[in-house]
Amino acid sequence: MTKVDNLDLQILSELSNDASISVPRLSKKINVNSSVVYSRIKRLVKRKLIERFTIVVNDSELGYNVKALTGINMDTKKRNHIIEELFKIEGVREIAEVTGRFDILVTMYARSLDQMHKIVSERIGRIEGIQSSESFIEMKTRTKAMPYMPSESSD
Repeated sequence: MTKVDNLDLQILSELSNDASISVPRLSKKINVNSSVVYSRIKRLVKRKLIERFTIVVNDSELGYNVKALTGINMDTKKRNHIIEELFKIEGVREIAEVTGRFDILVTMYARSLDQMHKIVSERIGRIEGIQSSESFIEMKTRTKAMPYMPSESSD
């Protein structure tokens, strides 16, 4: 694990909440000189603690109103083929290999329940090597930004 101090954690928390914040504004917010904040951000990027700066798209404003998580059990000998085929499906956003009752969890978006039904039954259900699946339609989501806080000292 890379060593970070409280200032690094404070900067990471603020940037994870809003990556578009300017360095002068961030400096003022955390009460640290702009040149220090700028050099810390550069160092965090160099040390790969910050992988990239990105945006969060409002999917529902683009018409993607249905989100589903689909748990899939598969023939593990066909893992790579299955993952390749899943990523060919429009609406598949993320595939996670997991522990528990499923082998993978697939996050998908669709414009309607009917479109989601077609994705699950006509596209996913026809991929060779998939043994079973169970889909969970997201009804409502609440999120919280990850607060990067200093670890408790055990002295």
